[in-house]
Amino acid sequence: MTEKTQSYTQEKVGCYRFLAEPFHCDFKSELTMGHLGNTLLNAADFHSHDRGFGMIYLNSIHKTWVLSRLCIELERMPKAFEAFHVETWVENAMRFFTNRNFSIIDEDGHAFGYGRSVWAMIDTDTRQPQNLFEVHDGRLQDYIEADKPCPIEKGSRVKLPTDAQWLRTIDTHYNDVDMNGHINSIKYIEHVVDLWPIEWHRQYRIKRFETAYVAEAHPGDQLHFYCTESQPGDFGIRITRTVPGQSRDEEVEVCRCRIVAERSVGE
Repeated sequence: MTEKTQSYTQEKVGCYRFLAEPFHCDFKSELTMGHLGNTLLNAADFHSHDRGFGMIYLNSIHKTWVLSRLCIELERMPKAFEAFHVETWVENAMRFFTNRNFSIIDEDGHAFGYGRSVWAMIDTDTRQPQNLFEVHDGRLQDYIEADKPCPIEKGSRVKLPTDAQWLRTIDTHYNDVDMNGHINSIKYIEHVVDLWPIEWHRQYRIKRFETAYVAEAHPGDQLHFYCTESQPGDFGIRITRTVPGQSRDEEVEVCRCRIVAERSVGE
């Protein structure tokens, strides 16, 4: 369930109210990381739609937004049935990329999480990057809010050693594919979280999740997951793809992630 807190059509910062619905929560009665990621992306689309840059308009001119990076850092995760708000704003914009931030706020106004993201606009026919300032005569610049703080670090460049451990290979199916015809960006997050068993999630919580998207994967591709732990609780994950029957020597990197985990309260 989602509702706009109020109309922000002419404002730079948008604020949207959400509910942590129980069927989007895990065995700890907490919203899953995948559903939180989807919530942030929904807020981003509401915000851009209100200002004339949403997916519906862009699709009508054969363009779309593509998520390049997403970083989420949390003090805690929303609980089942808990209402919360997501604020979102554009921090800056360049010719081909824009930086969008998020704050996640409880009903008392306390921010318990933040997010940073990087987006590109592409042509849906050619898949080539598009100049952001050619849409609506560059009106995107009118909505840049450079002064609102987002007190978390930007996503780091995840560097993995060549001997990172292979953990899993999975097939991709119908539910992995988004409306652009490639593997949904949030599905990578869900698959990465699944690399650890329930018992691990019982003892630890994910404090920070960074994702950098390198290339597209497509329906039917196989995804291969590699992991290294640079220090206790700090994991780097590399995801590659192959088509069925293709040699593992021909793997193409599609995504890199970093997870920072800490002991759950009471453990």
